[in-house]
Amino acid sequence: MSIELILGGARSGKSRHALTQALAHGGPVTWIATAEAHDDEMRERIAHHRAERPAHWASAEAPLALATALAARPDQFVVVDCLTLWLSNWLCRDDTAAWQAERAALLAAIARHHAPLLLVSNEVGFGIVPDNALARRFRDEAGRLHQDIAALAQRVTLVVAGIPLTVKSTHDKDQA
Repeated sequence: MSIELILGGARSGKSRHALTQALAHGGPVTWIATAEAHDDEMRERIAHHRAERPAHWASAEAPLALATALAARPDQFVVVDCLTLWLSNWLCRDDTAAWQAERAALLAAIARHHAPLLLVSNEVGFGIVPDNALARRFRDEAGRLHQDIAALAQRVTLVVAGIPLTVKSTHDKDQA
């Protein structure tokens, strides 16, 4: 099992880093996308990301049911892109109980995953305190989710200006 949380700001290169690793894997890959196309600009972004991936890779869309999508593939190399879009989808539903249940289910699915798993997410905690309750909740929920996934992950990578920086690697401790 190898879980990696890949964090970075907008357009930092985090998805490209995940794509590069998946390409290097050489075997079958499943890409789970969480974005929803509510406007033309987002449709273009989604189309661009799809065009970057090899056509033979499996893909799934899980804007809300991410835990189910991941749990259905416990022995597959999976890339999830991205956790913060998934979080946004849930927070816009304004159903705290359902969000908490899905969040717990996702953490359980991650813990049970037996193959390489790359989880891409936006690091949003470096900025100022947002001026509205929903934005503050988003920032707080993202931070807590990242902490919980980082605790499960063998590797945490922060991508800045296209450069991956290792934040955590339990593999390094094993080699020392």
